[in-house]
Amino acid sequence: MASFIIKPAHLRCVLRTNRLFWGLRSRITLCLDRSYATEGDNRVPKIYTKTGDKGFSSTFTGERRPKEDDIFEALGNTDELSSAIGLAREFCLDKGHTFTHQLDKIQCILQDVGSNIATPRSSARDSHIKRTKFTAQPIMDLETWIDEFTNELPPLTNFILPSGGKSSAALHLARTVCRRAERCVAPIVRSGEADPDVAKFLNRLSDYLFTVARYAAMKEGNEETIYKRPE
Repeated sequence: MASFIIKPAHLRCVLRTNRLFWGLRSRITLCLDRSYATEGDNRVPKIYTKTGDKGFSSTFTGERRPKEDDIFEALGNTDELSSAIGLAREFCLDKGHTFTHQLDKIQCILQDVGSNIATPRSSARDSHIKRTKFTAQPIMDLETWIDEFTNELPPLTNFILPSGGKSSAALHLARTVCRRAERCVAPIVRSGEADPDVAKFLNRLSDYLFTVARYAAMKEGNEETIYKRPE
């Protein structure tokens, strides 16, 4: 959970004019400019805080909630999704796929998704909401990419199984994690605790991952496994 709770707005990819600017303002990064020890002591600050040892963690608004709370369940699944995409990206890089910059951007946006989820509206101040607001632009970007890939793919006439090589299979795995993250986020959005566009983004992202998985298989010349009813 630390990746989202400590850094919901400190480590964010800021998207401006389709370029990525890393806003690295995490506590760890700040140690370059600020000493956490007495003068002359060059010890590196510890990554662990022990604040969660009793089974509670903090939202960005400062609330202390049990770690099994829906907010942290959704954050954990979103974090796992980013990791799954990161693994798929490595396979895609090995094969020289040209869409890996899209996966980079998606992982950055997932940090913003986590920021929004970690800021429940019931305890958020206006400054919290303004800082973690999630917009519809990433959804439109996904739809554009999906349409571009679909135009190059053969029509889908059968159910396919996760297959088509390592890149494709890893992207399919990320798709299933995305579906789980979406299921966790849906009730949070319905309760008004997160922006509706967060759920829409995750819904569209699973479609993107399905489409790009097929595209990767096609570009690598790998055959996808077609579902056949067992005899």
